[in-house]
Amino acid sequence: MSLDAKLDRLVSRYDELGAMLNEGQAADPQAFARMSKEYADLRPVVESIRELEKARADLRDTQDLMADPGTDADLRALAGEEVHDLKARVQELERQVRIMLLPRDEADERNAILEVRAGTGGEEAALFAAELFHMYERYAAVRGWRFEGMEVSETGIGGYKEAIATITGRNVFARLKYESGVHRVQRVPQTEASGRIHTSAATVAVLPEAEEVDVQIDPKDLRVDTYRSQGAGGQHVNTTDSAVRITHLPSGIVAACQEEKSQHKNRAKAMKLLCSRLYDFERSRKDAERAASRKTQVGSGDRSERIRTYNFPQGRVSDHRINLTLYKIDQVMAGESLDELVDALTADDQAARLAELE
Repeated sequence: MSLDAKLDRLVSRYDELGAMLNEGQAADPQAFARMSKEYADLRPVVESIRELEKARADLRDTQDLMADPGTDADLRALAGEEVHDLKARVQELERQVRIMLLPRDEADERNAILEVRAGTGGEEAALFAAELFHMYERYAAVRGWRFEGMEVSETGIGGYKEAIATITGRNVFARLKYESGVHRVQRVPQTEASGRIHTSAATVAVLPEAEEVDVQIDPKDLRVDTYRSQGAGGQHVNTTDSAVRITHLPSGIVAACQEEKSQHKNRAKAMKLLCSRLYDFERSRKDAERAASRKTQVGSGDRSERIRTYNFPQGRVSDHRINLTLYKIDQVMAGESLDELVDALTADDQAARLAELE
């Protein structure tokens, strides 16, 4: 089917849904809700299509004006300039519409679970893991998202061996899914007396939050252990067995939570984390099968891939997947300039997927 035929069909469907909703033709509340969502999802696409149609019509009219023998020379010259601008606008609008028609990741609109772990580099890696965790916390604040810690395993001097949080808001997973992978830091560690630059690393994993219908778990497949919450340096946070660890026996996937004083709340959070890890495991398996023939995988979420380097002496952040370097490390770590990296990664992924369709 040609692009124009697809666009015509989308506009027709949008108009049909609008008429049905106005006349209250939905058979039941659930059907009405589905139609309303489809109508709302189509609105920005149809608006862009109509903008494209108007630009095309303007281009045709201007070209006709140029071709008219009765048009004087000055007006023809102005029309020629306008044709150049309109052709560029039509081309850009067509690109935007094609991007909007790309298959969407069903998880893009979901909330996310962020996991940051210290990698190679000892205490310096743990300190960097803590900084990354707080970078995403600040980024969430910039985006207007809710950031809630689920599990933090601290070291004695402020580092994190592991830190997990849920991030709630609009299109959280769509914005953060490219962050999964190995983040490398180059700097003089606080613990280094000789002033030599060291290289350390931390691993980031971003999981789409699972919904109840995504994962079916047999309670018989779970082992639930309780233990006492631990603080930094191994000191007890409280004296009750409020921390919870849940193991999914068939897969071996484990989730734990100790942030709440209530065992019931910790169990609920650990269960949510477990469901998301199982959902992510299944998504990753399917993505690997679909991606077997893909040449590029910007958003693969490969946990072992070194994706970015933060070089503090040079003040730069380099994303190795798209060869982009920003000399604004302070703004990135503050969460203020992370969008520049995310936008570039999103655009690169969209370009790669468009190329596959051509």
